Amino acid sequence: MNFFIAGIMQGSLIDPKLHTQNYRTLLSQWITDAFTEAKVYDPLTGHNDSIDYDDTTGKRTFYHHNHMCGHEIDILIAFAPEASMGTAIEMWEAYRNRKIVITISPMAHNWVVKFCSHMVLESLEDFQAALQNNSIQQLISQHNPQIDPLAL
Repeated sequence: MNFFIAGIMQGSLIDPKLHTQNYRTLLSQWITDAFTEAKVYDPLTGHNDSIDYDDTTGKRTFYHHNHMCGHEIDILIAFAPEASMGTAIEMWEAYRNRKIVITISPMAHNWVVKFCSHMVLESLEDFQAALQNNSIQQLISQHNPQIDPLAL
């Protein structure tokens, strides 16, 4: 199973800096602990200096990641503690291409979160609990019966 970690990077920050990205390490670890065959793609890995990319490199990276969300993954995990335009686009690309979208966000009434997610969890702790109680594994199994995540 191919996972993509979407999540807030710049959000609504005006200055050219990033939000704290420690959630990426936690999510990657939890996913690989729960799914031994999981391949996790973190778009920040290899792009740590993306905030300083020139327009050509930034555009190529942006479109490549959106293409991946629609065509190269099985499951998108979106971390959106606040609005994130990039995350919303990645969610849309995954959802409209019938990929599983699991969103971690307190914004349950936001239309992108609400209508482009198969599961919404309020916090990272809730995500971890959903892995531990097999709710996420069951969602994946129901969405794609060919994948039996409980056997992984």
